[in-house]
Amino acid sequence: MVHKNNYINNSKISEAKFREIIRYFVADLSATQISNLSGVSRNSINKYLMCIRHRIYDYCLVNSPFDSFGDVELDESYFGARRVRGKRGRGAYGKTIVFGLLKRGGKVYTEIVPDCKSKTLQDIVRGKVSAESIIHTDGWRGYDGLVDIGYDKHFRVNHSNNEFANKQTHINGIESFWSFAKTRLVKFHGVSKNTFNLHLVAVFQYFVLIF
Repeated sequence: MVHKNNYINNSKISEAKFREIIRYFVADLSATQISNLSGVSRNSINKYLMCIRHRIYDYCLVNSPFDSFGDVELDESYFGARRVRGKRGRGAYGKTIVFGLLKRGGKVYTEIVPDCKSKTLQDIVRGKVSAESIIHTDGWRGYDGLVDIGYDKHFRVNHSNNEFANKQTHINGIESFWSFAKTRLVKFHGVSKNTFNLHLVAVFQYFVLIF
């Protein structure tokens, strides 16, 4: 039986039931919990939650452009399996590498990247960050050369020397986002690369509400 539902075409659940599912999603319940509470099968819940994430992702792309003017923190993080023994360094084997930009008091932009080399990171910075911005990074060599391409307000903290903040120079904001994201994504017991951005955008919505 097909129900009238203004949210989903040819839906097998009512609009009221779909609104109930959305409320559970906003309350950050797992798919299994939502299925038990709503009486809708787990497979159907997975499908509806993916529709919701797609809608959030599309909305953010259209209505929430990254405004980079001001203080911007840059950092990269690694999501996925635990470090494999014998594999050392940034981009440990088997992990998804994500580059992030956080405007203080504003938004976060993330992008999956193949590596953390200077050219890879600089190409993203050029496309997203105004040259008038104040950039904060750690001491990773991938950030070398930002001054040479026009970002002369580039300040760094050297984590290898146990320096995590120097007055206004720090990347505590983006590091807090990574920590928050990883904690929330643990409950999914693994997220595929194909849907990773959808999950990360949803995480960001919660991050903004809380912080």
